[in-house]
Amino acid sequence: MKDTQFRSRHVLVVGMARSGVGAAELLCSIGAVVTVNDSKTEEELGDALAPLQNLPVIRRFGTPALECLAGQEVLILSPGIPDTVPFVAEARKQGIRVIAEIELAYELMAGELLAVTGTNGKTTTVTLLTQMFLDAGRPAHAVGNIGYPYSLAVKDAGERDVFVCECSSFQMETVDGFHPRAAALLNITEDHLNRHGTMAEYTRLKMRMFEKQDEKDYAVFNLDDPGVNGLWNQLKSHILFFSRTREVPEGAFVRDGVVMFRLDGKEYSIIPAAEIYIPGPHNLENAMAAVCLAMVSGLSPESIAETLRTFKGVEHRIEFTRELDGIRYYNDSKGTNVDSTICAVKTMDRPTVMILGGSDKHADFAPLASCIMEHPLIRRAVVMGVTGPQIEKALKDAGFAEIIHASGMEDAVNKSRDAALEGWNVLLSPACASFDMFTDYEQRGRVFKKIVADLPART
Repeated sequence: MKDTQFRSRHVLVVGMARSGVGAAELLCSIGAVVTVNDSKTEEELGDALAPLQNLPVIRRFGTPALECLAGQEVLILSPGIPDTVPFVAEARKQGIRVIAEIELAYELMAGELLAVTGTNGKTTTVTLLTQMFLDAGRPAHAVGNIGYPYSLAVKDAGERDVFVCECSSFQMETVDGFHPRAAALLNITEDHLNRHGTMAEYTRLKMRMFEKQDEKDYAVFNLDDPGVNGLWNQLKSHILFFSRTREVPEGAFVRDGVVMFRLDGKEYSIIPAAEIYIPGPHNLENAMAAVCLAMVSGLSPESIAETLRTFKGVEHRIEFTRELDGIRYYNDSKGTNVDSTICAVKTMDRPTVMILGGSDKHADFAPLASCIMEHPLIRRAVVMGVTGPQIEKALKDAGFAEIIHASGMEDAVNKSRDAALEGWNVLLSPACASFDMFTDYEQRGRVFKKIVADLPART
């Protein structure tokens, strides 16, 4: 870890989710004067605060952040809190520096930073790329929006360590010097408009990941995704592409069924696409993005190929959960937006009952409804949550009538089981965030898996 300008400085950390707790731990380890704040009380936060139990932090829980600004020099802001709230504006007015947890970690990091953003596929790509480094014998950490705080990984890392950071648009609101040596933008589709307001603002925040790059750095783009078309023209970076449908000037592509990589006039054969373990066209794209980042980081084609043959995917992303009475259950709780769920729909190869619905992000469900209508294997839809009525309307407008209502997850699983026949799938892929019923998509997925695991066999 680098020496730091944060030593002895007064730092306020607002928001005691995982990233906030991780930031407080890191700051305490380097001698900062740390105040931790959350609008929830200590009792409400419960076990989330356990890592801070023996640390010399000043606790300000159940208190508005505005009342904690006096005497502070730096404010670390949870990604769940928009940078437009009044206390952030007041902090800046007072000359307090406002940064994200990933910015703090970057400034203290010893090692190499790679980054991945996009609306969908981030977690799979980050986890896959991290595994490529680990399989090649290099210390690597999957950090950021993936659920493991960058700050915690930085504490004990050295110069050889690689940090593969999943970057969300929320985190990009408050970065400053964040500078990945290589970074990939996988795709951009409608998401988080309830926070960012417009697609233009959402896109601008995604592109902030590349702001500090120069000609020595690499920026990787999906040439098949219309949402990113031309965005690379604003960058100084060395541009690479990946594509399932055509050869690219430099980057990854498929030729005669084989994933290829091209750079500086040389071509490398990586792996037959059919040998990549994780299924679906979207995962081929994720794999090619990881190939680009791995190749420019010095990993060998042979090592990369071995990881692609063995990597089995991530939890909550089209995750096979159980087969019971001839029905297969899949957990795609990470399907938190329309485009992600469309990808899941396209991977279904048996008649399927879908579980849809959750909290509202002001999404348009018409594209999902059209995809479901066009996919002959989606036979029934079980809708639940705040957005259940919106999804039902979109499905009916598209001509899909096999709709079942559920009051919650257990009801949805039971009704899906009743609606499915032997040889069918049940797919949880809500196309929505989880906050109407769960703390996050991970809890939603775990609850689904527990309910499925407890189902008795039919007699």
